[in-house]
Amino acid sequence: MMFHHPNAKWTGMQATAMGLPHVSFEATHGNELDELERVLSSLRVDGIFTGAIASEYQKERIDRIGNTLGIPTYSPLWHKDMALLNEMTNNFEIFITAVAAEGLGPELLGQPFSKMGNRPGIHPLLEGGEGETFVTDAPFFNKRIEILGWEKEWDGVRGVAKIKDARLVEK
Repeated sequence: MMFHHPNAKWTGMQATAMGLPHVSFEATHGNELDELERVLSSLRVDGIFTGAIASEYQKERIDRIGNTLGIPTYSPLWHKDMALLNEMTNNFEIFITAVAAEGLGPELLGQPFSKMGNRPGIHPLLEGGEGETFVTDAPFFNKRIEILGWEKEWDGVRGVAKIKDARLVEK
């Protein structure tokens, strides 16, 4: 409910690309927030940044964890206008890794986010569970991630594109 899960194992590569340490943990749908709070409480953390755009559900829960632990939370994209969000997507390299809404089909899996275009009834940034993405390059990445292959699953209604292999390359 709270976090992107396809390709979570590749977030370590994203951290390396940004020059940041990486910590991962396993959780279930029932304990994901408790586990996040437990892990964060064991680390020296100066702030919690989220990519929350419009989900009150996600932002409120992350803010609650931050308040409990005395860690400030930041959601720089929160309720920003579409012009700013479009500028961000134009400066990032983003791939579609899951789709789960009518009008989003298997042809989008593993494709650059720019191929999605404007689709009626779909939030332009897939906010609300319509889909998920994976960032392979951003202005604050020291290297970019090159995806070497995808494994795609489609059940007739929704689908996932799992990264089979990837590597860090110079920009």
